[in-house]
Amino acid sequence: MNAPNPGHNRPLTEKAYQIRRTALQMGKVQGQGYIAQALDVADILAVSYFHALNLKPDDPHWEDRDRFYLSIGHYAIALYAVLVEVGVLPREEVESYGSDNSRLPMSGMATYTPGMEITGGSLGQGLPIAVGACLGLKRKGSGAFVYNLLSDGELGEGSTWEAAMSAAHYQLDNLIAIVDVNNQQADGPPATVLSSEPIDAKWRAFGWHTQRVNGNDIEALTAAFDAARAYEGPEPRVIVCDTLMGCGVSFLEAREKNHFIRVDADEWDKAISALDEEFVA
Repeated sequence: MNAPNPGHNRPLTEKAYQIRRTALQMGKVQGQGYIAQALDVADILAVSYFHALNLKPDDPHWEDRDRFYLSIGHYAIALYAVLVEVGVLPREEVESYGSDNSRLPMSGMATYTPGMEITGGSLGQGLPIAVGACLGLKRKGSGAFVYNLLSDGELGEGSTWEAAMSAAHYQLDNLIAIVDVNNQQADGPPATVLSSEPIDAKWRAFGWHTQRVNGNDIEALTAAFDAARAYEGPEPRVIVCDTLMGCGVSFLEAREKNHFIRVDADEWDKAISALDEEFVA
């Protein structure tokens, strides 16, 4: 897996860079966190929020909005960063990340944070919630989509596959799942914990319209998101995204274990400088 591939879409590349930078600034506040995941999904979030989703940032509860469900609650730092860039959250709140009484807790909570659609945490809950939401939207005659970001670690949860089977059964063509395959979880690589490969073949077997792309390639992501939304079949859609933990900061990419990172105080500024240099280059 290479560093972020900007392709020819400079505006989205810049958004991804800003998401990474804002996430690093929040990580610096706490001195630790799930920063490698935030760096790896920044391109996915840039394409989601600045290309694919139909939203009104000044009205996070707009009834006709597309929903973005963060199933992986510990990725909240990444979603906060994009909500800052979108304008749902004020930038000055970055300094409160993870603090007492902050609206930005370290694990995402919908009751605390504007723009956070669901409360994540225990893995395997997001896709079942998305299935219920999609059923409800269809009954109301809504044309909105639900996007659900989940991780390769969640593919070891039975509830994920029950939801996948249900989504296909009910022909939820308003559901777009996004699987972040970064090949790390708390106990090690998924291949050594509970292998889920071949991931794309499994989703197809469950009746989903399936694509697999480099999740750090803006052009590939944009094409995949467009194809998922435009697909005219009745199946739910999934985009399997192969990503690189720590993407955009070379010394974090190289760490053998970076599921949860404690970075020395001086390394946060080094990481931001490395990211800035990579973006300029």
